[in-house]
Amino acid sequence: MNKIKMTTPLVEMDGDEMTRILWKIIKDELLIPFIDLKTEYYDLGLEYRNETNDEVTIQSAKAAKKYGVAVKCATITPNAARMSEYHLKEMWKSPNGTIRAALDGTVFRAPIVVKGVEPCVINWKKPITLARHAYGDVYKNAEIKVPGAGKAEIVFTGDDGTIIRETIHQFKNAGIIQGIHNTDESITSFARACFNFALDTKQDLWFATKDTISKKYDHNFKDIFQDMFDCEYKEQFKAVGIEYFYTLIESRGWIHLGL
Repeated sequence: MNKIKMTTPLVEMDGDEMTRILWKIIKDELLIPFIDLKTEYYDLGLEYRNETNDEVTIQSAKAAKKYGVAVKCATITPNAARMSEYHLKEMWKSPNGTIRAALDGTVFRAPIVVKGVEPCVINWKKPITLARHAYGDVYKNAEIKVPGAGKAEIVFTGDDGTIIRETIHQFKNAGIIQGIHNTDESITSFARACFNFALDTKQDLWFATKDTISKKYDHNFKDIFQDMFDCEYKEQFKAVGIEYFYTLIESRGWIHLGL
């Protein structure tokens, strides 16, 4: 059998525990017999990430950006228990978060349709793809465990000396604080990826935020999406017969008891 030739190396991001075994089986039984497999290998196992001070994760992301294609196995994001189990230097960040930030990545969860396997909801006739903005937020957060009473503030100090200050909470006793961020550049990239994906697949695009509660953070996403659609994509969507639809995330619920 003539093996399929590869012109671009595959960035191979090996993982932790059983995923290493499964990935090796996949290569040995499903890939190598049929493909002249060329990979650039990076060991993202927790031990080696710790040994390299997580530099290997950054290097794997750079390689993925260079070659444009990668396979990443599941990895451990350590908690306090893993610190002692693996004798870690520190509680390393999520590899997924590090890689996505380096690639300015948007994650698309697309269904794999298999003939003869019926979906759980049998009246679904079209695929539903979920897009996730994969920069900032909890992956790049700052956290403080508040020891006691005091005032928590969020402060922005501009390079021009501008200072913006908002009170988060006046603590009466101990608690916790978390600060997250995002950038217009990354949100714009996310929006463009979503619009282009919708055009490529001819799928309607629905976008939702909780802008009634998050009047600045979430509302900024809403505004960027709408501006981009109106200026760049409205006519393209119309031409292929798909729509862009914004809706509010509604998280409240009611229970009706019939008596």
